[in-house]
Amino acid sequence: MKTRKPSARSSSPSSSSSPSVSPHYATTLTQQQTLPLFSNMVRKSSLFKQTLIATLVFLLAIYALFTIFFHTPLPPSDPSSDDDDVEISSRDNLNFPLKQIDGSGIAKKVKVFMYDLPHKFTYGIIQQHGLARGGSPVADVTSLKYPGHQHMHEWFLFSDLVRPESDRLGSPIVKVTDPEEADLFYIPVFSSLSLIVNAGRPPGSGSGYSDEQMQEELVEWLKRQEYWKRNNGWDNVIIAGDPNALYRVVDRVKNAVLLVADFGRLRQDQGSLVKDVIIPYSHRISAYTGDFGVKERKTLLFFMGNRYRKEGGKIRDLLFQILENDEDVVIKHGTQSRENRRAASHGMHTSKFCLNPAGDTPSACRLFDSIVSLCVPVIVSDSIELPFEDIIDYKKFSVFVETAAALKPGYLVSLLRKVPAEKIIEYQKAMKEVKRYYDYTHPNGTVNEIWRQVSQKLALIKLMINRDKRLVKKDLSEPNCCCLCSNQTGIISSLR
Repeated sequence: MKTRKPSARSSSPSSSSSPSVSPHYATTLTQQQTLPLFSNMVRKSSLFKQTLIATLVFLLAIYALFTIFFHTPLPPSDPSSDDDDVEISSRDNLNFPLKQIDGSGIAKKVKVFMYDLPHKFTYGIIQQHGLARGGSPVADVTSLKYPGHQHMHEWFLFSDLVRPESDRLGSPIVKVTDPEEADLFYIPVFSSLSLIVNAGRPPGSGSGYSDEQMQEELVEWLKRQEYWKRNNGWDNVIIAGDPNALYRVVDRVKNAVLLVADFGRLRQDQGSLVKDVIIPYSHRISAYTGDFGVKERKTLLFFMGNRYRKEGGKIRDLLFQILENDEDVVIKHGTQSRENRRAASHGMHTSKFCLNPAGDTPSACRLFDSIVSLCVPVIVSDSIELPFEDIIDYKKFSVFVETAAALKPGYLVSLLRKVPAEKIIEYQKAMKEVKRYYDYTHPNGTVNEIWRQVSQKLALIKLMINRDKRLVKKDLSEPNCCCLCSNQTGIISSLR
């Protein structure tokens, strides 16, 4: 029987009996199998690119449409404009601009008109002051010299506006002679000098001058003025530097911007930081011109002034009792006189710290004497308001001590002895940087800063004028204080 050979079909692929294939045929077969796969990949890649491009084109079209129809372009910049120019923004189109803007987009200076007051409210008061001290009448009162005292700010502001405009370069305001052009109206009454014409003289020994009568006559004169009546006094500015100046009529002029040393004599509905301007006393002692340092300042704490005051100033007598026997402390009773001013100048120039307690009201001229002396002020007055605090940080050169703490025996002296010399020198440098703000004779000093502060009130003044037109007049049983009030309850922290 013959044995049948197994079929190649039934044998294993790895079997040696498998039919052989030539290399050329194998290569051709592989290429034929790969081509359809590669062709599919090329078609898919091309479709992806087309989709991606179409998507990008669509997004760009949407962005272009949004830019054209919804985006507001910025106004073109003027390459010739200065960095200090004020750019006009959309809010400048409001009826109540935050700044005065002219057609070029640059902030304009506020225009101030000074009333031509009858001489009895200005130079006539200087004459009355002289007559009460034995002087003789003069034919031309405008030749009289204003007497020196701590409330000379009224004279310096008056003198500034009397000068030709060409001499007022650098001033933050413009003086105008046509009231129709003015934004604000200045009333240059010598209210503080009027207050002291007969000061310290018994009834009947003076010139017959009456400060109260002057105040009443001033109000009557104002009531006849078109530019007072037009806006009920809101756009007028009046100075009452002495806390008691215009005390009789302040309720009738309180709408005006008041230039005051503090709010000690004013009710909350009469004066506030929002409406009014705190101004510095005119310093009465010579400024210190030496170098920084503590070597020549042998005294730790110095005070020279009236020991006995009313109201908040009663703290002075208590501080005298606590401090007068302390080592390195000089505390003396003294009133205003040329000799006492010389003694005070020497004392402040040779002391590290100068005590500044409250007077009859929260402020006193001694603070500003201290600053120009580079004698670090130690302020013990819980309700004090300070001038120019939008640009001056008093904590950089002053020590604030709460009244209750200052009256603890030994506390104040102990506190000051801990201050290192380096810190005192740091205070002195800070005082030197700002002392021009307390110099009424400096070309860019106190006068310019007061006018800058006044000009900043213009927006609020316009608000009050417009508001006043629509308010219903009411008889109130209590004063209405609808703005920020002065510091009556604030706590002053001590040196840390």
